[in-house]
Amino acid sequence: MKTYREELYYFTKTRRAYINITNDVQQIINKSNIKDGLILVNAMHITASVFINDDERGLHNDFEVFLEKLAPEKPYEQYEHNGYEDNADAHLKRQIMGREVVVAITNGKLDFGTWEQIFYGEFDGMRKKRVLVKIIGI
Repeated sequence: MKTYREELYYFTKTRRAYINITNDVQQIINKSNIKDGLILVNAMHITASVFINDDERGLHNDFEVFLEKLAPEKPYEQYEHNGYEDNADAHLKRQIMGREVVVAITNGKLDFGTWEQIFYGEFDGMRKKRVLVKIIGI
């Protein structure tokens, strides 16, 4: 059994964004030389998410509408947390979208279902954030 660890870094120019990171993750698998195993892809910030879904712009807009209904950014004073910062909504959005994904690696490739892709979801951007990628396998 081997392990491999690497970090990815993302900086968004907007407060919220959805970035397809599938190719970045596959490149790490390629570097690891692990052909069969599991890969963990984990957002290392409490206001960001990693999730699997379809890479379709309309769906990404639907995420935005859905999340804003559940945890609207404004008014900032609606959240107790915002006495310290103005990002309580980002914490809640991350909780809904999830922290990480685990995907099987088969023959050196991500073993996905149809249309599945890995995304980094940013809910409090405009600063550099990191994603942990950890692989175990043979």
